[in-house]
Amino acid sequence: MSAETEKQRWQRNFADLLQELRVAQTGVQILFAFLLTLPFSSGFSRASQFQKDTYVVALLAAAAATALIISPVAFHRALFRRGRKPELVRFAHAMATGGLAFMLVAMVSSVLLITDVILPRPLAFLLTALAAAWFLTFWVGLPFLRRNWGEPEEDDGDDGFPGRDEVVGA
Repeated sequence: MSAETEKQRWQRNFADLLQELRVAQTGVQILFAFLLTLPFSSGFSRASQFQKDTYVVALLAAAAATALIISPVAFHRALFRRGRKPELVRFAHAMATGGLAFMLVAMVSSVLLITDVILPRPLAFLLTALAAAWFLTFWVGLPFLRRNWGEPEEDDGDDGFPGRDEVVGA
């Protein structure tokens, strides 16, 4: 079995990242679609100003997440066949990270919106804080705590983002 070349590694990293973005994109698009229809429902006019403000935060965060999560596709189109895969992978990684951050805001503010409609506000805040902690645990805490699990596989290429002193493919 031959060693992976630098070009193959960047290609694999980009393919892995696109697969991850497909999962995130589906979730944020469903949330965004729900939020787009909400003002047209019959009960929305009775929403308090706080609920409307929370809705706007959720909507704008979902829109921002959608834009960031889809942006690697547009960037890929602009760089197609220009030999700039490393730049593309770094950009896509940054956009995916930003998209997940905005998706976190959209999810948590959506939880706040819904719980504030159906529960007393203090309980809505408590449940929203728990939801935020839950998301942060699985999206931030555990990944960073577990990033050094075991020995990296020789052909895994870590995360595809070489450090300043690391030579790719060496």
